[in-house]
Amino acid sequence: MTTAIDQTQQEIVDEFSFLGDWTERYQYIIDCGKSLPDLPEQEKVEANRLHGCQSQVWLTAERDGELLNFRATSDALIVAGLIALLLRIYSGKSAAEISNSKPWFVEQLGLKEHLSPTRSNGLAAMLQAIHQHAG
Repeated sequence: MTTAIDQTQQEIVDEFSFLGDWTERYQYIIDCGKSLPDLPEQEKVEANRLHGCQSQVWLTAERDGELLNFRATSDALIVAGLIALLLRIYSGKSAAEISNSKPWFVEQLGLKEHLSPTRSNGLAAMLQAIHQHAG
């Protein structure tokens, strides 16, 4: 059974398949990040800051019935782009959907091989935080 999360991951993988080399892919990720709305300053507090990321990352989660809505931002363009991809996949989904999903798009895109170790750790920290909110 294909879930909405799997469908969105596949859409992202498909979008990346149209891009050439990693220079184009990085630019696409950066462009995604530029579309992120900024968080209000009152939400950029220690309680919302993710640790494990080299750059500053803040993540908030709000429940709307069964659904979790995430908002996040970063002070680094590539990280903001990764956040935009994660929000596209997970925001507005149920806690059960999120808990039962695997982030297979990371491997499909080769992100671990093409991100610096600190960005890769940050991506893992963001995924962990999203799953913790769902748990």
